[in-house]
Amino acid sequence: MSRIAVIGGGLMGHGIALTFARAGHSVAVTDPVPEALATVPDRVRDSLRLLGTGDAEIVAAVGRITLCDTIGAAVRDANHVFEAAPEKLELKQAIFAQIEAAAPADAILASNTSVIQITAIMGGLTSRHRALGTHWWNPPHMIPLVEVVKTEWTDPALARDMHDLLADTGKTPVMVEKDVPGFIGNRLQHAMWREAISLVENGICSAKAVDDVVKASFGRRLAVLGPLENADLVGIELTRDIHRQVLFDLDQRGAPSPYLNTLMDQGRTGMAQGAGFRDWKDADLAATKEKIANHLRKLEKILPE
Repeated sequence: MSRIAVIGGGLMGHGIALTFARAGHSVAVTDPVPEALATVPDRVRDSLRLLGTGDAEIVAAVGRITLCDTIGAAVRDANHVFEAAPEKLELKQAIFAQIEAAAPADAILASNTSVIQITAIMGGLTSRHRALGTHWWNPPHMIPLVEVVKTEWTDPALARDMHDLLADTGKTPVMVEKDVPGFIGNRLQHAMWREAISLVENGICSAKAVDDVVKASFGRRLAVLGPLENADLVGIELTRDIHRQVLFDLDQRGAPSPYLNTLMDQGRTGMAQGAGFRDWKDADLAATKEKIANHLRKLEKILPE
């Protein structure tokens, strides 16, 4: 079993810690906010209960988690270190400077960033060969995918070690061979979001219509049929013919849509504030989170390994 260190005890950090503790690894967690650190065990218990975990397994998993006051204490004996701090480049760079100074020389160092290039985060380290990205998806203990991101300096053997560790804990690791912004998943996701926003911005349809189209059509098969599987299914010739008719008319801006600024200027900042692309009620945020959790639990039972 590996000795795991998780830097950051928030939404992502507690889920990463939970995943490894549940798989039998010892996990050290630290967070600069004492209140956040103190609540990690309770939040792990709550998340495990939502997964339908039995009491004995919950006790065992929580018992494998140690809370540490400092980064140095958390990483001192670690084999694998996972940084799960907010998406701020300078903060992550400062954290890894501390990690490198305190962690064993052979520990593998990983950043859980969604879009920041690992090269930018890790470029200042002296042992860049052991640095890589592990992009977990929210909620990390329920979404199987983890993108393992190599940089130009990453030792391939260490990347494979991380890949195998994640696979052994029940995750679905995917190797990203080149360090590009957004890696694989977010590039795909935000390409769709860009066109979705454009459709609403240009008056082609409502925001609800966009969401209904995705959820009631191709979204239903995405869990079992990826886009390139689908292209092979319908045939490359048909895929090429469709692209000839539609790609030229898709949004190709290389910057955020001005419509996002318009929404923000109107105070429509998202579901938590009651309005974004759509209007929301006070109870919608909690209900949506619960709906997602229920859906993911059901998928775990019906999808093949």
